[in-house]
Amino acid sequence: MPRILKKHGVPFELAQYAFADPKRVIAEDLEHSQAEKRYYCFGKVDTEILTVRFTYRDGAIRFIGAGFWRRGKKIYEDQA
Repeated sequence: MPRILKKHGVPFELAQYAFADPKRVIAEDLEHSQAEKRYYCFGKVDTEILTVRFTYRDGAIRFIGAGFWRRGKKIYEDQA
C-alpha cells in the first residue's frame, strides 16, 4: 500500500486532482521546510477541498501527504 494512502487515506490518483483545480492555492510550508522546500496545494476535488503537501525533487513533484483538512478548506475559501 502506498504510504500516502496508508497514512492519510487519500490515494495518489485522487490527490493529483487538487492540482487540476483552476482556483487551486499553492503555499509554502514554512513549518516543515528545513532540508528542502515544501508546499501545500489546496484544490477542489468533487465537492471537497483537498490539501496536498508536496515538494519538488529531481525535476518532479513528490507528494508527502494528502487529506481533507479543515484548515486547508479555510485557506482555500479565504483566497477565493
